[in-house]
Parts: sequence; C-alpha cells; structure tokens
Amino acid sequence: MQLNFSEQGQGHAVIIMHGMFGSLSNLGNLARHLATHCRVISIDLRNHGDSPHESIMDIPSMANDIIQLMDDLALSEASLVGHSLGGKVAMQVALNYPCRVTKLIVADISPVAYGARQDATLDALTELCSANILSRADADMLVAKYVPDAQIRAFLLKNLSRNGEGNYSLKLNMQAIIANYSSTLVAAPEGQPYEGLSLFLKGENSAYIQTKHRPIIDQLFPNNKLHVMAGVGHWLHAEKPDDFNANVAAFINTP
Repeated sequence: MQLNFSEQGQGHAVIIMHGMFGSLSNLGNLARHLATHCRVISIDLRNHGDSPHESIMDIPSMANDIIQLMDDLALSEASLVGHSLGGKVAMQVALNYPCRVTKLIVADISPVAYGARQDATLDALTELCSANILSRADADMLVAKYVPDAQIRAFLLKNLSRNGEGNYSLKLNMQAIIANYSSTLVAAPEGQPYEGLSLFLKGENSAYIQTKHRPIIDQLFPNNKLHVMAGVGHWLHAEKPDDFNANVAAFINTP
C-alpha cells in the first residue's frame, strides 16, 4: 500500500506515525521541530487521512506499509516515532525489520494486548459517519454528546472533509476500523527482540504504560529508556509539546 505522506527537512531520516483516529498533521509540531536537522517523513496510516482504504487492518500489515514507503523513498534505515497506535506500528517494524530502524521512540503505548472496551470516541465517530453533516458546528454538537473535552473534539474533527455535494464526511474508513477495533488493533506487537536504542515516553496520568508492562518492554526492547512526562495524559505531545519535542530530539541526536 502506498501511504500518503509529507516530507520536510534534510539529514537523518525520521518517520512519524500518528495514533488512532489521527492524521499526519497531529504531530506536525514535532515534525517542524525535527526538520531543522532531520529529514522528516510524516505519514497517514492506512484507513486514516488521505491514505488508501483497506479492509485488512492489523499491526503487521501496517508495519509492512512503512517498509514499503521506506523502499519507495530508497531509505535503508530511519528512526521511527509513533504515538499510541502509531507506536505499536513502529514497534512492529523494529521487531520485524531491526536493520531498518536506527532508533525507536514510542509515545504512551506498551507492547501488550489491550482489553476490548466501549469507547465513546468510536461511538461518536460511528454516529458522525452516518449523519448528514452540513457544518463543522453541527459535527461538534454531535460529537460533544460523547466527548466533552473540546481539545479532543477538535482533534477528531480534523477528519472531516467537504464532499462534492457540499456536505461533510469523514476521511476515516470507519467500516474497517469498527471491524478491527476490538481484535487486531488491540493486539500486541510480536517478534524477536529489537536490540537498538529505544525510548518510551509515558504520560504521568495515563495508564497505557504500567509497571506490570515493564517486563515485556524489557524483553522485547532490552536497550530501552523510559521517561515519564509529568502532569500529562495520553495526549502528551499536545499537552506539553515543547517538553515532548525536546525529549524526542535529544534522543535522536544522541550518538
């Protein structure tokens, strides 16, 4: 699959992967920060943004998408940065293709299988997908029934685009996401340990990286460093962007 991507800067290659329901613009602040000294490739994961839609949606397939992009760009290796679902994909690339990964940065996700759960965000987007949306204000009112946080709603509504009839529709392939949300998308990355350097960034107020996850992190990524960002949750890159950017850049630039 040929993923949609944007590129900026020159130097060491860094590929940035967003989380579930996101797009390449979500980590744009980090991309611009790194582009002062790196060649930064920001991607839309399959079924997100302007990348192709596909019914198959599992972590190994999404990891292979990244390798295909690297091959298309003639990149023998790159550092990978991934948040949430993007972090799982980045880990899978490192486990399957270690020689292609210079360094690995994982933002607030563990290499474990997460339990399926009812998700208000998924409910909101499912209803939004079937609704006749005439304005962004209408969309915001609908999503607000499920998601009270205005910042999260603004993030979700970035998926809206105006269609040829003047109405709004979602770029997300909700049919594939719904079909795989509680199965393949919550599965754990698997493979042989990645011996390269890896950084795990945890939001202090987030439960996605827990103490009980440390043994599997250490097993699969033995040369890892864990850094806890104080006072933030799962959206650590949006809550404290300067701190997040500084941690990622320092890790990438350290020999």
